[in-house]
This record gives sequence, structure tokens and C-alpha cells, in this order.
Amino acid sequence: MAYVIEGATGTWELVIGLEVHAQVISKAKLFSGASTDFGATPNSQVSLVDAAMPGMLPVINGHCVEQAVKTGLGLAAEINRVSVFDRKNYFYPDLPAGYQISQYSQPIVGKGRIILDLPDGTREIGITRLHLEMDAGKSLHDQHPTASFIDLNRAGVALMEIVSEPDLRSPEEAGAYVRKLRSILRYVGTCDGNMEEGSLRVDANVSVRRAGAQYGTRCEIKNVNSVRFVMRAIEYEAKRQVAVLEAGGTVAQETRLYDANRGETRPMRAKEEAHDYRYFPDPDLLPLELDAAFIARVKATLPELPDAKKERFIRDFKLSPYDAGVLVAEQASADYFEAVARGRSGKAAANWVMGDLFGALNKAGRDIAETPVSATQLGGLIDLIEDGTISGRLAKEVFEAMFETGRDAAQIVAERGLQQVTDSGAIAAAIAAVIGANADKVAEYRGGKDKLFGFFVGQVMKATAGKANPKLVNDLLRKKLDG
Repeated sequence: MAYVIEGATGTWELVIGLEVHAQVISKAKLFSGASTDFGATPNSQVSLVDAAMPGMLPVINGHCVEQAVKTGLGLAAEINRVSVFDRKNYFYPDLPAGYQISQYSQPIVGKGRIILDLPDGTREIGITRLHLEMDAGKSLHDQHPTASFIDLNRAGVALMEIVSEPDLRSPEEAGAYVRKLRSILRYVGTCDGNMEEGSLRVDANVSVRRAGAQYGTRCEIKNVNSVRFVMRAIEYEAKRQVAVLEAGGTVAQETRLYDANRGETRPMRAKEEAHDYRYFPDPDLLPLELDAAFIARVKATLPELPDAKKERFIRDFKLSPYDAGVLVAEQASADYFEAVARGRSGKAAANWVMGDLFGALNKAGRDIAETPVSATQLGGLIDLIEDGTISGRLAKEVFEAMFETGRDAAQIVAERGLQQVTDSGAIAAAIAAVIGANADKVAEYRGGKDKLFGFFVGQVMKATAGKANPKLVNDLLRKKLDG
């Protein structure tokens, strides 16, 4: 269902384009050898180039170029054999040179696409371009009541700015886009996607219009650092713009910030156009030329990407598109599931991984890399269910013990005496005792109250401490009651 905003004068459509700034995984900066380690002492990772000392010349980091090409290939995008670095001119204390080295009209990566996995199917979102640029430093305003400080550790860090087409139409689609892009970046190993540390930041361009009308005036919401905040900022901004337009006003083209505490956007500055930055080719850097062999070599290093893995999981493990999409969202989860499912029922493996394991990890505040239950151990638990050693109900108890102790399922089952009872004689005796103690309910069942069958099953399982084989209980109980 399309996302619409109900106004007093009718409905409005939302139009969104995202600019995602992804920090390149690299030990050195884009144009210098300074370290990129996170959390270092302020201004301890600043070279003479980063500080814009006179006479210092930038030297391109080849690894960052390779990472950009790899990302472009992961986005099914055009790789431009020739690209140009430009100077983007603006003046701010955390930009020592007074310009940012970026790319504008000739970026390293051209048009591509991302496929979103949505509840009602899939949707293709266009990528306009990916360009390389250097990050600015960081201004610190909360360290002193009357002064601001500058930390240049981030100055010169390599960023990939990935710009979408204005194809997104709801906050949910925007959230799905950021999650999918982050997944691809992590798969190809070009950005860690850590939004809390600032290695993935989102600028959202938001406008509203009547359905089918021309695009409205857009506002840019800068530097949003979580998927949840991206969605909330877009929703607030869209409603704000509708309110302005329906009151007879006009939307000002401006840059805004999202205040997470108040859940609102507020003006930052008038929105600049490209000509305001006075772009021109950087005279210190030659055009970047890539040959076909280099691009082919980078392409050969790509892993199986999320979309391809999803299709394989659907085909090989007979999973639903939804389950496959959840499992491939993170490469570690996909690898874990595949190890569990190898040689077993894919659906059973998916249910245990997505249900019990993900639930326990979420409750414990851990990710899958920190799980105390290995894929081999979870597979062993599933094997015990499949061969009838334990019931599915008892397996839940065993899993909880595995998660708490990190021990194998077979050890826990043996120590606690949880092996499933498959002795038909013992189960028949338990059934006879239950029927004998509930003659009134037997009469009601035989009089047509079929739903009471579940009561008898429960009583037999209770009498056997949950160890009786459920299928055997059902078969023997039905024969006894119906006979």
C-alpha cells in the first residue's frame, strides 16, 4: 500500500532521495598515510596533508580506489574508467584547506540499483552515482562553555558518498534502503556500517507533492546516525511540509537537522546548490584512469551478495522469501544458518536460528558473533529432535541450558534424563491411567466434544514429564478413545 499523508485539503505523496556517506575500510586516509583508527586522542592522527600545510600535495590511496570499485560492483553499477577529483569550496573551521577534495561531474561509479525486500514484495531503487571524497574534521561544541574545539583526526578519511534516485516513497522504504545498503557494504568488506561511530551517515532529501504532480521543494536533513532516526526524521519533515503548504505557505529549500530528543527537524542553513561550492578539477590530482584488467580483478574478489544468496536459500533450502531475506541480511547470520542447515531440514534450521537463537541473543544484548551456541551445537540439537531422542517441547528447555552453559545438547539430555519415551507399553499405561481418572470427560469426548482430545494429550504428557513421543501418544490415545 502506498504511503500517503492525509491533509485537510486532500492527500500528499512523499518523495525521498538519500545520500549515504560510508567510511571506507582502510588503514590510511584517502590522500595521506595517517591512521584512521577510531577513538584516538584528538589531533593525534593528522598528517601535514590533512592539516593543509603549505606545499603539501595529496597522493591517492589505491586501496580506497579499489574499495570504491568493489562497492560499485556490489551495487550492480557502472564503473567509470575515467574519473576526476574536484575541489568543493566552502569555509568552516574543521576544513583546514577551505575546500574538500571530492568528485562531482565525473565520479568513479555511475548508475546502479538496490533491490529492497519489503513485506509486499521487492522494489528496485536507482543509484545515481558513488563518488570518493575526503571527510572533514570534527567541531566539538560541548567541551567548554565559551569555546569550540577542532579535532582533525577525521580530516582526510576516505568516504564513499552513495546517492540514490528520488525513488523512495515512505519512511519504511528509506529504512529498508539503508539496511540493504549497509548489508551490501558489509558483505563486500568496504564499510563496517557502524552508525554509532559515524562510519555510516545519512542525508535525507525530502519533499511532498500531490500524486502525479511535479516534484516539490526539497529539504535536506543532515547527518542522521541511525535507521530509526532516519525514518522518524522523514516522517516528521513530510508532515511539517504538508502543514506549511496547506496553510498557504511555501517550503523553503534548506538544510535541516534532526533533534532526536524532541523528534523534530529544525533549520540549519539555506540549501546550497552546486554552483555555491564553485567546483573545479583539483590541479594537484590527475584524472583517475582504470583499466579493464583492474576492474575484472576486483570483480573476481566479490563474495556471494545478499540477493544471490537469498535466491539460493529459497532454492536449496526451500525457505520462504521472507525467511531467506532475514537470514541473509547479515553475512554472519547467513553463514551460521547455512552451517546449521547443511544436511538437515532448511525450514527446521531457519525456525531455530530466527526464533530461539535470535530471540536469546536479542534478550542478552549480543550479536551472532558472540553466541554461546555454535552452529554445530544447534545442528546437534536438531538431530536429537529428528531421531526422536527428545521432543520439540523438551528441546526448548535443552536450548536454554545450552545458551546458558555453552554445552552440547547430548550432554544436557543425558545428564537430565530428558530422553524421549518411545516405549509403547509405558505410554499405553499412562494413557490407561489418564482415561481411568477422567471417565466423565471420556464420555463427553465420545459424545461429540472432539476438542477434549487436546486435554487428554496434555494429561498424558504431564504424566510422562513431557518425555513421551508426541506422535506415539496421539496414535495410541486416538485408538483408545475412539475404540
